[in-house]
Amino acid sequence: MIFYTADLHFGHENVIKYCNRPFPNIEEMNETLIKNWNSVVTTDDTVYVVGDFCYRSAFSMKPVLLRLKGTKHLIMGNHDHVWIKNIKPEDFFASVSPLTEIVDDGTTVVLCHYPMLSWNRAQHGSIHVHGHIHNSTYRDENGNCFSILQDMYAYNAGVDVNGFLPVTLAQLKENKEKFYKEHGKSIKRRGGI
Repeated sequence: MIFYTADLHFGHENVIKYCNRPFPNIEEMNETLIKNWNSVVTTDDTVYVVGDFCYRSAFSMKPVLLRLKGTKHLIMGNHDHVWIKNIKPEDFFASVSPLTEIVDDGTTVVLCHYPMLSWNRAQHGSIHVHGHIHNSTYRDENGNCFSILQDMYAYNAGVDVNGFLPVTLAQLKENKEKFYKEHGKSIKRRGGI
């Protein structure tokens, strides 16, 4: 099975406050993220971390990476360039890249940490999975829905909007539909480009 996650920010105490995460301290956040990951991911699964796995952590990420199940792929985020220099990425990740395209159950998925206005749509129905925006998902600073993110083909894999769990493509879609339904909006369906 393929899972997606983003913006875990292991080792980043201030993210608890910035994103209003339900953890009293960094130790509990880190342990909960590890426990949640391993509660859904098996050793036979694949996980795409769509950026910001860690934040300039003062502690070594090696013990955390060794505890996480599955084959891991890292799509580099804005906070991954510092901590990753302290490990040999090939020891922990099957791939590390700024952007990649995969096929998940017949759907072409374009993975990039940053939400994109457009991506390769050579394959009809291709989608974009991103992170970076945490729990301001699908909203701007005024609380208005982003028009491009309201597009049914862009999905936020961030832990802050996915129950602090890695999720499948189907779960990404369900979580987005639920968000819009709760806020009286509908997802825009538009033709390919």
